Amino acid sequence: MSTAAYERAYVGLGSNLADPLTQLRRAIKALAQLPDTCLLSYSSLYSSPAEGPDGQPDYLNAVAELETRLSPLDLLDALQGIEDAQGRSRGLRWGARTLDLDLLLWGRQEQSSARLKLPHPEMHQRAFVLVPLREVASALEIPGHGLVTKLLDAISRVGLRVVALP
Repeated sequence: MSTAAYERAYVGLGSNLADPLTQLRRAIKALAQLPDTCLLSYSSLYSSPAEGPDGQPDYLNAVAELETRLSPLDLLDALQGIEDAQGRSRGLRWGARTLDLDLLLWGRQEQSSARLKLPHPEMHQRAFVLVPLREVASALEIPGHGLVTKLLDAISRVGLRVVALP
């Protein structure tokens, strides 16, 4: 067991292929089994129109709140391992996928590298991230952008709807 302190992290979950409801439920169970990590809560599941190439099915999205001793890169590796185990193939940017797990926030850390940007880019402009994030952490502030509740006031939620409760 690591002696590092626990840090709060938030993960965005998305799927629009191969039974998205099952994909997200399996991913939530996998998050709960990560080493040195505790799944604290997760949001309802939301449906939203796909962004990116035309002709994709709608996405199901959620946000999970974790406490973890894993470093940001170790957590990212673990998330990519869950994606791979659920059949994720990395092809077309913003294309359809079985599972997409994005590390949105890791504490108040801000970083930018080839592998990882924190906070996750554009999360502050996406209703499919901010609405479920507000559900699990209503008073959260996104470093460099502001309070989740204030950010939601500035964006459209057209097409976003709750489809399943936690």
